[in-house]
Amino acid sequence: MSAAPPHVLIIGAGTGGLCLAHGLRRAGISVAVYERHRDRAEGLLGYRVGIGPTGSRALRECLPPELFATFLATCARPPHYFNVVTQGLRQTASFALRPNADPVHTEHSVARMVLRQVLLTGLEDVVHFDKTFTRYEQRDDGTVTAHFADGTSATGDLLVAADGTHSAVRRQYLPHAVTRDAGTINIATRIPLTPHTRGLIPERVQQGISLIFGVGGMMGVLHVMEFKWDAERRIKPGVSETDAAVLRDWPGLAHDTTTDNINLIIWSAANRFPTDIMERRGEDLVQVALDLTANWHPHLRELLTHADPASALPIKVSTSEPVPPWKSSTVTMLGDAIHTMTPGRGVGANTALRDARLLCAQLSRATAGDKTLLQAVADYEAVMAPYGFARVAESLNRSGTSGDDRMYRPVVGRLALLGARGYFGVTSRVPRLRRRFVDDFHTYEGDRD
Repeated sequence: MSAAPPHVLIIGAGTGGLCLAHGLRRAGISVAVYERHRDRAEGLLGYRVGIGPTGSRALRECLPPELFATFLATCARPPHYFNVVTQGLRQTASFALRPNADPVHTEHSVARMVLRQVLLTGLEDVVHFDKTFTRYEQRDDGTVTAHFADGTSATGDLLVAADGTHSAVRRQYLPHAVTRDAGTINIATRIPLTPHTRGLIPERVQQGISLIFGVGGMMGVLHVMEFKWDAERRIKPGVSETDAAVLRDWPGLAHDTTTDNINLIIWSAANRFPTDIMERRGEDLVQVALDLTANWHPHLRELLTHADPASALPIKVSTSEPVPPWKSSTVTMLGDAIHTMTPGRGVGANTALRDARLLCAQLSRATAGDKTLLQAVADYEAVMAPYGFARVAESLNRSGTSGDDRMYRPVVGRLALLGARGYFGVTSRVPRLRRRFVDDFHTYEGDRD
C-alpha cells in the first residue's frame, strides 16, 4: 500500500534543487521551491559548468523528456581538446577529446544562467522568488515549517537545503558542519566573442578547454562558449531542424542574455590579491586581473581589456570539512549546502545533480510504501555523504586548488610549475599515458555511480 505523498520544501533554486523539484513532480510528489533572488533573471550565473555523465544521467531521469531535449539543445559547442599552455600561450600539451557518443556519456559545456533558465521551465507555479530563508521549526506532528525574511512561512513534511555554500539551513541544522577558505581566489571574466577576440587565441585554444600554468603561481583557465543562437536570439545557420524547433518553442530564451563568449578565469593563492578583493567589481576588478598578469602574453591581456565589466566577479574558493554521520530527520541537504568543493575536479554541479537523483529515488520509494519518509532520508544520506566528501577531498588535492599548494611558494613554486608542465608534456606524448588521461577525463570516478 502506498503512503500519502509528502510535501517537500526546497530552499534554493540552484542546479540541484531545481533538478530535484522536477524529479519529484514527475514522481507525483508535491514540492515547492523558495529562492532568495527576486526573479528568474537575477544572479550573475553565466559562467561555464561542465556536465558529465553523472549530471546528464540525473537530468535525463528527473526532467520531462521534452525538457531534457531542451537542455541538450541549449548546451554550448563541446570542447574538442584539453590544452595546457604557458602564460606566453606556448602549448605544453594538447589532448584530443572524444566526439559526442550519446546524450549522456559525454561532456556538455553549459552556461550556468542558461541551465538555470532550462531548469526553471515548467516550474513557474512551484518556484517562489524573493524568499530569503531565516530559520525552520520541526513540529511534534512530524512536519517542518520554514520561515522567511518577509514574515511568511511554509510547512511541509520534509525540508531540503539546496541553498549553497553559505547555507542558512545547514548553519541551524548542523552548526558543527563548517566550510573553510581553500586559500585561493578566482577572478572570473566573460569576454564577448567577436572576430577580433577570436583571433587573439590559437585555433586549438578556441576549440577546447585550456589550462594556463603561469610563472609566479598565477594560473588560469580559458574556454570559448558558442551557442546555437546569435545575439538577437535568432537560430544560427547550420543548426539541425530538431534543435531549432526545440529552441523556437522554449520560452526560457527570452529570459536569458547569454551569447557567444570567452570565459577567462585567473586564480592564485589569496595572499597575491588585494585585501579588499571581494569588494572590487567592474573595471576596477578587471584592472586587478591585468595587474596580476603583467607577464602574460599580450593577447591574453588584451582579452581582459575586452571583458564585460559587469561580468567580472571575485570568488573566494571554499571547501567543506568532513562531518561525522548525523541522525536523520525531516531536514536534509544536497549539493554545496553539505559538500562544498573546490573547482579542482569540476564535479560540483554533477555531484549536486547526483544528490537530486538519489534523493528523488528514495522519496519515491517512501511514497510507494517501501519505506518510511525518515528511512528514505537516512538511506539517501548514508550514500550521499561518503561520495560527497570523497569528491571534496579529491577536488582539494587537485594541483593549484589549495592555497598551501607548492605551486604558490616562493622558492619551490618554480620547481612545482616545471614538474606540472613536465607531467602534462610527457603524458601528451606517450600514447599509453595519453589514452589513460583522455579515459580519465571522460570517465572520472566522480562521474560513476
